[in-house]
Amino acid sequence: MRKLYILALVAFFGFSCTSGPENPADSVFINGIIYTVDESNPKVEAVAVKYGMIQAVGTTAEIQELVGENTEVIDLAGKTMTPGFIESHAHLMGIGYNKLELDLMYVKTYDELVEKVAEAVAKAKPGDWITGRGWHQDKWIQKPEKMVKGFQTNDALNEVSPDNPVFLRHASGHATFANSKALELAGISNLQGERPGEVEGGEIIVDELGNPTGVLTERASSLVARLVPEETPERAEEALTLALQELAEKGITSFHDAGSGQDVIDLVQKFKDEGKLTARMYIMLTGRQPELLEEWYKKGPMIDSEDHLLTVRSIKLNCDGALGPRGAWLLEDYADRPGHRGHETLPMSVVTEVSEKALPLGFQVCSHAIGDRANQEILDRYEAAFAKNPEIQDHRFRIEHAQHLHPDDIPRFGELGVIAAMQAIHLSSDRPWAIDRLGEKRIIDGAYVWQKLFQTGARIANGTDAPVEPVDAIPSFYASVTRKTLEGLPEGGYEGDQKMTREQALKSYTLDGAFAEFEEDFKGSIEVGKAADFTVFDQNIMEVAEDEILKTQVAMTVMGGKVVFKK
Repeated sequence: MRKLYILALVAFFGFSCTSGPENPADSVFINGIIYTVDESNPKVEAVAVKYGMIQAVGTTAEIQELVGENTEVIDLAGKTMTPGFIESHAHLMGIGYNKLELDLMYVKTYDELVEKVAEAVAKAKPGDWITGRGWHQDKWIQKPEKMVKGFQTNDALNEVSPDNPVFLRHASGHATFANSKALELAGISNLQGERPGEVEGGEIIVDELGNPTGVLTERASSLVARLVPEETPERAEEALTLALQELAEKGITSFHDAGSGQDVIDLVQKFKDEGKLTARMYIMLTGRQPELLEEWYKKGPMIDSEDHLLTVRSIKLNCDGALGPRGAWLLEDYADRPGHRGHETLPMSVVTEVSEKALPLGFQVCSHAIGDRANQEILDRYEAAFAKNPEIQDHRFRIEHAQHLHPDDIPRFGELGVIAAMQAIHLSSDRPWAIDRLGEKRIIDGAYVWQKLFQTGARIANGTDAPVEPVDAIPSFYASVTRKTLEGLPEGGYEGDQKMTREQALKSYTLDGAFAEFEEDFKGSIEVGKAADFTVFDQNIMEVAEDEILKTQVAMTVMGGKVVFKK
């Protein structure tokens, strides 16, 4: 009897020792090609996840040792995994609303735009506003016969919508196109005088007789925009739901929202409380609401150090326009519009005031600047603010876009520690016509100069500026490493010496994106102890032929260890 008891104990302990690991993983991802963006361990085969964090990385055999009875095993079957992609500059609600309005991003001609408006009018009630976004006259394959200052006129728009006001935002967000009904409601009629269409920080484009053409640039757009009916809470929730769905499908696990008000922050907080967030949110306070900034100065940054789902610790300032509508603020005249240098859309004194006030309170400042004059002015004001607060070394102030720089200002990014939040996809979309705006010398010396910035020690955080461009990271990754249009032109790319390596491009979409929001110790690379945020692709973006990159699709998106999208 005693012998049987001893045998039973031996059997029990033997079973216990072979029943599974002492600390089993919640899930494991095996048999993958995994780029970690960890210089000490750049490529592995498998990852183990526990409590939403990375428990271990290694070979498939090593990670399988952490598989327990309840561990979910996900076989990547040779697919490529990277850290979760971070969209470092886009507009969250704009992505959602773009799906609820007329999407003009892929319109190829003015006639096609008018046709889409006519279809919307046919479904609308009399007097309803027709709104949309995405048109870009320089991307049309055929331009209308009548153009004024590089833009179309609203004659055809008026014919299809005489009674419904129409308000269509340019792809850049820095110009709008309105029909006569909308202009009439805004009190904009014949404008004659010495400088007929100019308003502070913008322009009403008029023809030779002083008649408005329907195009409004920069701050002039607000003359009509303020009349568009406000969104309802229900529609806002629908837009956010659609935006989150789009992010998950495109492999985005973290998102930098480039300027929102308290309403958006509250809505995102509501979604967080309800467990609906499928991407981590880093929201910049819009500088267009000074009273909002004052409220946040009093209470200080909101840093989510618990679950890292919603942080508010930065301020977005809109300081000039875009290159397409000739609103970017330049040091010299536009090559294709002599006498015009763009617009200072925010007084530089405000940049000084906000920078000097935000810095000691722990807020990061992120300033939109596309033209070389705007970039120079902002760097000057950042530098002055840093000098007044020398004890604060880790400020991580940013310039959003930084598309066109004077050569003298390029080294200042690295010297001052200013992050360049750039969207590589803009090179593909804009470079074919940007040379008309700037001329060859300015393009070569300072436009989209990624390697020149890297050489100064600057960090580049990548993105798309959606809904200016689709939020899909693959085209932006392609643009980063090829400097070609999405049609694959030109051979060798535009200013090919400025291409990113694939390693630089991946880092700009992961670890440098995390750095740009003070989160590099929590995410951005696949290392033990960091968040289990992953993007899985159906082919190897780091090794496939250049012309195959655009065929890549997201196969799976994982945020905090949970699969939020699977194809």
